[in-house]
Amino acid sequence: MALVLALSAAAELVNENLLAALPPGYKIAFRDQNKNLLITEMVPAGETVNDWTEMVTVQVFRGLNAPLDQFMNNIESSWIGACKGADGAQPIARAIENGYPTLVWLLSCPLNPGTGRPELTWFKAIQGNDSFYVVQKAFRFMPAKDQIAKWVGYLKAVRVCDSRLKDRACPPTRK
Repeated sequence: MALVLALSAAAELVNENLLAALPPGYKIAFRDQNKNLLITEMVPAGETVNDWTEMVTVQVFRGLNAPLDQFMNNIESSWIGACKGADGAQPIARAIENGYPTLVWLLSCPLNPGTGRPELTWFKAIQGNDSFYVVQKAFRFMPAKDQIAKWVGYLKAVRVCDSRLKDRACPPTRK
């Protein structure tokens, strides 16, 4: 299950949940799900899912139990295959957050062949007990230091909770 806090309902969170807020000034531009995947793409209010300069993507792979490094390596292979001159994955942080293994890495493409622009994406993957969670922050330009700091803070706040586990309890929701 994924949860965008800004859109949460009054009901308490049950089971395992990804806590990822809708960033201020952003809107949900695309959402789809099937039995194995839930994806949500968020862009700045004046942009669209087809024409964006910045995007936050949330993916929940239901039932997936992949090692973090293997997942990163698969993304890296696809990225390098799609972008001539792309750097390899640059791991930024590896930690246990709220009891869950997490990995943050960066991929960059000097010139995306589909857009003609550079692309830089931070990934945060969390290996949950029920699902595998990935939150991405992408730029189609080279962000300034203050933008980097802002979005690193956003990714740090993304976490998984579980109402069934006392040491990983979900926060109360507003009523």
